[in-house]
Amino acid sequence: MQSPSDRHEYPAHWEADVVLRDGGITHVRPITEDDAERLVSFYEQVSDESKYLRFFSPYPRLSAKDVHRFTHHDYVDRVGLAATVGGEFIATVRYDRVDADGMPASAPADEAEVAFLVQDAHQGRGVASAMLEHIAAVARERGVRRFAAEVLPGNTKMIKVFTDAGYAQKRSFEEGVVRLHLDLEPTDRSLAVQQAREQRAEARSVRRLLAPGSVAVIGVSRAPGGVGRGVLEHLRDGGFTGALHAVNAAFPADLAHVDGVPACRSLTEIDGPVDLAVVAVPADRVPEVVDECGAHGVQGMVVLSAGYAELGPEGLERQRRLVRRARAFGMRVIGPNAFGVVNTADGVRLNASLAPEMPRAGRIGLFTQSGAIGVALLSRLHRRDGGVTGVTGVSTFVSAGNRADVSGNDVLQYWYDDPETDVALMYLESIGNPRKFNRLARRTAAAKPLVVVQGARHSGVPQGHAVRATRLPHDTVSALLRQAGVIRVDTITELVDAGLLLARQPLPGGPRVAILGNSESLGLLTYDACLAEGLEPQRPLDLTTDATPDDFHRALSRALADPGCDAVVVTAIPRIDEATGAGGAAADAELAEALRTAGALAPDKPVLVVHVELGGLAEALSAAAVTAPRSRSRSGEGVHLADGTEPPRAPAGAGSEEKAEESRQRLIPAYPAAERAVRALAEAVRYADWRRSAADSGRVPEFEDIDEKETAAFVTTLLARTAADPSGPAVAASAGVNGPVAPAGVSGPAPADANGPMAAAPASTSGPDAAPAALGPDLGPEDTRDLLRRYGIPVRRAVPAATADDAVAAAGRLGFPVALKTTAPHLRHRADLGGVRLDLADEDQVRRAFAELADLFGGADEVRPVVQQMAPRGVDTVVRAVIDPAAGPVLSFGLAGAPSQLLGDLSHRLIPVADRDAASMIRSVRTAPLLFGWRGAAPVDTDALEQLLLRVSRLVDDHPEVVAVTLEPVVVAPRGVSVLGASVRLAPPPARDDQGPRTLPEY
Repeated sequence: MQSPSDRHEYPAHWEADVVLRDGGITHVRPITEDDAERLVSFYEQVSDESKYLRFFSPYPRLSAKDVHRFTHHDYVDRVGLAATVGGEFIATVRYDRVDADGMPASAPADEAEVAFLVQDAHQGRGVASAMLEHIAAVARERGVRRFAAEVLPGNTKMIKVFTDAGYAQKRSFEEGVVRLHLDLEPTDRSLAVQQAREQRAEARSVRRLLAPGSVAVIGVSRAPGGVGRGVLEHLRDGGFTGALHAVNAAFPADLAHVDGVPACRSLTEIDGPVDLAVVAVPADRVPEVVDECGAHGVQGMVVLSAGYAELGPEGLERQRRLVRRARAFGMRVIGPNAFGVVNTADGVRLNASLAPEMPRAGRIGLFTQSGAIGVALLSRLHRRDGGVTGVTGVSTFVSAGNRADVSGNDVLQYWYDDPETDVALMYLESIGNPRKFNRLARRTAAAKPLVVVQGARHSGVPQGHAVRATRLPHDTVSALLRQAGVIRVDTITELVDAGLLLARQPLPGGPRVAILGNSESLGLLTYDACLAEGLEPQRPLDLTTDATPDDFHRALSRALADPGCDAVVVTAIPRIDEATGAGGAAADAELAEALRTAGALAPDKPVLVVHVELGGLAEALSAAAVTAPRSRSRSGEGVHLADGTEPPRAPAGAGSEEKAEESRQRLIPAYPAAERAVRALAEAVRYADWRRSAADSGRVPEFEDIDEKETAAFVTTLLARTAADPSGPAVAASAGVNGPVAPAGVSGPAPADANGPMAAAPASTSGPDAAPAALGPDLGPEDTRDLLRRYGIPVRRAVPAATADDAVAAAGRLGFPVALKTTAPHLRHRADLGGVRLDLADEDQVRRAFAELADLFGGADEVRPVVQQMAPRGVDTVVRAVIDPAAGPVLSFGLAGAPSQLLGDLSHRLIPVADRDAASMIRSVRTAPLLFGWRGAAPVDTDALEQLLLRVSRLVDDHPEVVAVTLEPVVVAPRGVSVLGASVRLAPPPARDDQGPRTLPEY
């Protein structure tokens, strides 16, 4: 028997909801001694063949000793996990730590034997693969580095689970048994396998919601009116191709149909399966509906009901119970407080939403967290009057409401390889997992455009959205999204404008723009707008107001044939033929045909139209009933993802001829204002440029002088020391020795609301850096220098000097010339106050400088002076890295002082940073010319600066315990860099991160 001292506390953080290969959900959790009956019941449902493959002999039932062994664990050397659905086991996995002879052992032994058992009814769903990810993560957390497994040769499924996982492994055949050894250290291949499985599973979970074979609307009123009755009518009138049921417990027994749809009192009256339940009942009745749906095997729910987190803490708890209960049954939830979902595919025709009309079919996918915004977007895409850009349509629409379960990340997984979606548009008010969103967005953007508008940028997270708080300002998050290839816009008007251009036209090959039209003024406005957006416009070609459609056709044909042109903007105002008086719709249609036929001659160059009071032209240009798919232009060719695979392409087969015909129609977007057209074009140019660069994302370099294992041991020692005496390092840091010490030209600490993760001084107790400060203090100066040295980052020593004699002695040891600086918190980085004395060449100058500082600011206790050897002259910069609780580790760079603190001139990248990222970080700040020889100054050593950025990135990426690093100032000289001040903060690492096993967000 285990005594309490033999066991560790129940590891609740190992619990996880996991999406399986078929899109269903299982709950993974540690096995406890209370699971004896569940284990026995589970084992009874396993076939004799599966039992034989697990135990290598007939094993019809578990003995009492077996049950005790398999349910009693210490969660360190013996661990068991179970996958459950509806609270019952469907699979188990366990490991037992062993020594070199295969005998039971404890740490420091780092090998364990692992074994799986999956219920036959659930084999083939990817349960074992998911369980291997989770038990491997648990093992790594407990110091186990290798798994050993013995498998019968006939157990090919389990052998495949191990061999397909992507871990480094050895395989041998001994005494009739296949013996496998897996190294549990994640590899590039294992992470790629894990993320590919995650994508397929989450995409299928969304597909089950968007393409159901049968739908039940629960909460349909008997009389016309009400939300449930309305959705039922929308499904019926939209032409839903599957089985449809109306459900209400209050229906009289003799009621057989509602509006021609079969009426049921409960789901038990429905003979066949129900794939999707649309729930429109009061919030207090939803729990019983969830139980009924779970018992019937419903695959997913769209919960329209309100009364959840949007009402406050009580509603939030109700929302959490809803999600937990639904997931326990293996169901996914859209909502609550959702507007609904739409799928316009011919084989589905699903309008399970509050939208009264089925949207027109098209190539744009649309996700929104707001029902009102969803209505507005659908209306703009549907409008035919030319007021926006003419008619278009959507492939799928999801309005997730409080997005308690299904989120934008899940929908991105679905759109990534959806052949019906060419462009993805998203309205987001919060991002629950920015780090994962960034990863998914980068992969999606390599395959198709992703346009995002962020709402609630200044008002905080909307009521009802339970998300992890981020300390990153909105501008920083936006910058990180742009680096991932996201086209980030500010309004829903810009969202639609950019989306329609990208859906209808090829990507531009560059920024060179030809402008032609029959209005000189409109052409000049377009020219100015191009310059403002950073494009390279040619002088506008004025065709005069007498221009005929043939004139437009010839001019557009010449412009598209020009190799110095990448895109064309056509401007048009109404024209009335003086001879015939013709105009209006007929003239608009003739002009539209002339532009379409000319555009078809150059299918790799985009064409846009700016029209004034020509609503008929916009409609004529959009005469087709659907949005044409984008042709693959030269700017998108050759794109590969980070794992070396190509982005998905729409498969050939059914519908290919129809889609080819749509491409030949050459739908041209028309805009009512030059600024809107040019802004959309500029976004397309920037996106195309990102696509070209995404083919080579760079590499994360290896440094031969870095010893990760030795540094990891040192970090562990530092953490243990901090835990034993948490006040020690903090006192040293507060003395000013460890804090950033600045030469002339560096101003004071950044304000708490500065633009980026570099915003707060290390000693701050509020603002962006507050969370790490609460987790652990800064390291002392010697520990900081020692840690950074291990990663090839030398820090110039700063010696405290309490008296003038101390200062002279320190200068003698360091070597003249030296600098004398104040490091008190209110004076740090305030060279403008006179707290820095540079180029002190001898003892007399040091004593004189010390006396001047004392006269200005007081005694040494108030000034906290330090002496530091002078560094070569150069440009003062600052480098910082922080681990944001939502976005993950972020590296930031800027010029020290006013540029970064006052103007917010900073660049940011997610860690790990590749060599291309480091180079672009330096060049993307507005003050970058100061580094490259501005106004005749000598260029500084940016190569050395890039190496420094890469080393800081590696330090934080290799050791998640390093939660904050500040290097300030970093003086970049013509040859080399000098780090004059540094601080490092440590904290226990998170138990799981985005690179851990697949799991849905905890709720």
